[in-house]
Amino acid sequence: MTEGPDLGKRPEDEPKPDLRKEEPEAAPEAGAESAAEGDTLLATQESGDRTRETIGEILRSDHPAVVTVLAVICAMIVGAILIVASDEATRNAAKYFTAAPGETFSAGWSAIKGAYVALFQGAIYNPEGQQLLAPISETLVYATPLILAGLSVTLAFRAGLFNIGAQGQILMSAAFAGYIGFAWHLPAGIHIVVAIIGGIIGGAIWAGIAGFLKAKTGAHEVITTIMLNYVGVFFINWLLTESWFQAPPFNQAVSRTIDGNAQFWHLFGSDMRVNFSFILAIAATAFTWWLLKYATFGFRIRTVGANQDAARTAGMSISSTYIWLMVVVGGLAGLAGVAQVLGDANNYQITASVDGGVGFTAITVALLGRGTAWGTFWAGLLFGALSAGSGQLQVATATPPDLVQVLQALVVLFIAAPGLIRLVFRLRRSKAGGSAVLAKGWNG
Repeated sequence: MTEGPDLGKRPEDEPKPDLRKEEPEAAPEAGAESAAEGDTLLATQESGDRTRETIGEILRSDHPAVVTVLAVICAMIVGAILIVASDEATRNAAKYFTAAPGETFSAGWSAIKGAYVALFQGAIYNPEGQQLLAPISETLVYATPLILAGLSVTLAFRAGLFNIGAQGQILMSAAFAGYIGFAWHLPAGIHIVVAIIGGIIGGAIWAGIAGFLKAKTGAHEVITTIMLNYVGVFFINWLLTESWFQAPPFNQAVSRTIDGNAQFWHLFGSDMRVNFSFILAIAATAFTWWLLKYATFGFRIRTVGANQDAARTAGMSISSTYIWLMVVVGGLAGLAGVAQVLGDANNYQITASVDGGVGFTAITVALLGRGTAWGTFWAGLLFGALSAGSGQLQVATATPPDLVQVLQALVVLFIAAPGLIRLVFRLRRSKAGGSAVLAKGWNG
């Protein structure tokens, strides 16, 4: 007998299904996560849009970096015109330009391409060379003293001073470091450190004289540093006539050779000339950047350079700032002299031209660097590359190597005239634009 349904059971007595179990419990959390992801994507997109908009604004404005790049491009364009004008094949083809204009353009393009390819191969990479990294090594060798001396000029700019005496400071540094290098006999490691310190002291003393005269007598630093350059040149010439300084057999104006313990060691083997002085250049750049951005003395330098009256009202000593600034400036230029005499750029000897014209080229490097430490570093690398490439330019093409100096001058010319760059490329004025650094270098 089977059991039938319990007809007496009321519907409300039957178990009801648990509807709560059918509801997806994770739905609110998934929704929250989706909303959070959506917010994140939206924020990322907005951030990217703002970044692109900011970059676009910078590229369309007269930001110093934009002006610098465009100045280099303008210099290369003008340099291309000069290459064409100096190329004999192009001039010959131009004689029958109306009959065959294509030959003139072809010859001109070949001259331009050959010149700039030769510069690149001499400065960066030469696939036909025996050592592929040798061009970069030469670029760093040329760039190192330019960076160090350029930092010297840049730091003076920020205080409103124009240090045109890097040549004399380099010469005095070379004399100090060189003498310690060949006359003293110290253990390895100690000898090179003492020689570096001696070079820094030599440059600091020489620039400190100009700073003292500026602070105590008001003598303009441009005049005093130029005169000190002459004194430095004739002092080196006198040293090179003395038997205790001159190399035997005393018939050449060169000093004795630096002791091996005081020579900079090579970074990538003896086959490449780049040496430890480039590491010093990087360290000096970082030091200058830190000094100007974070140090109390750097704040005094910037304040004095911006407004002497405000600095004096704030209790800052203008005279003390000038003196110690020039001491630091001379130390940086002294490192350039150290790089010249303890590296093999001058065959480890002192000559009358041991500065190699670095002192004056450093002014253009500092101008190109726009008064910043790392800007000066990259400007020094650019000028070092141009100098290194000029040798290959002379060997591989008929273009005169003097083109390199013309390019350097054109770069500075275009940077010194930002209004011209704005006009040519239709740039908008920006708060970061202008030439405050250039103007500050000439005030009293």
